[in-house]
Amino acid sequence: MQQIFNFIFKNSNRLLFLLLLCISFLLTIQSHSYHKSRIISSANFVTGGVYEKMNNVSEYLNLRTQNEALALENARLKSILFKSKDTAEIKKIESLKGVAPEDIVVSKVIHNVYNAHENFLTLNSGALEGIKTDMGVINNLGIVGIVDKTSPNYATVLSILNVKSQINAKIKKSNHFGSLVWNGKSTGFVQLIDVPRLASVRKGDTIVTGGQSVIFPENINIGTIDKIYIDNQTNYYTLNIKLFNDMTNLGHVYIIKSKNRDELNNLEKQNIKDE
Repeated sequence: MQQIFNFIFKNSNRLLFLLLLCISFLLTIQSHSYHKSRIISSANFVTGGVYEKMNNVSEYLNLRTQNEALALENARLKSILFKSKDTAEIKKIESLKGVAPEDIVVSKVIHNVYNAHENFLTLNSGALEGIKTDMGVINNLGIVGIVDKTSPNYATVLSILNVKSQINAKIKKSNHFGSLVWNGKSTGFVQLIDVPRLASVRKGDTIVTGGQSVIFPENINIGTIDKIYIDNQTNYYTLNIKLFNDMTNLGHVYIIKSKNRDELNNLEKQNIKDE
């Protein structure tokens, strides 16, 4: 204690100077708003930096606890995912012109071949769900193909990207018909052939299903006209159609049942016999 008193007496002049300096400094800050705001701003900067450093240290120390919580949450979510049959399952579309809701089956593409000339898809729906040969397959963007073969739980589909595919289609604005085929070249384009020259066609016109069969309802989207070719020998147009669908990336699809298909087929077969 004696040493403290000796230090104060020895440095009394310096200590008095520092005390008076501090008092004057405080009085200056109190009486001038600019100086006061600058001091507060500097103090906030310093304390903010300190708080940020402290928070970083605290977060680092809590990483183990946070990681354990994340691991538990991931395990819970995986458990829910593995227990569900198909979390990406979509609802059945409520209506399709000319088709009753109960005649639409939601299915999923489980295999898709699109790099050959005779391309097929495989669906996870089959005969047990009422799927039969020659049923149309579409999705929300347009047509996909036609059911070719079925087993109890699966079905193969003749893709529109198949050189053997031939579907009735028309120009939406004029109702002029043609046959939709694929030339085996690009996965993004098909061709509408046998369109009469008297038809008014323009690039960008929409092509839809024609409805002249029981496979597809009328006016299901297909694509738009990209290029127009004229066959001088046959006097018909050949139209290059850019598909609405990306046929290389298909998920859920709709299979369209037709109650009148068997009746129509039997009637047509009877006409052939009569001839």
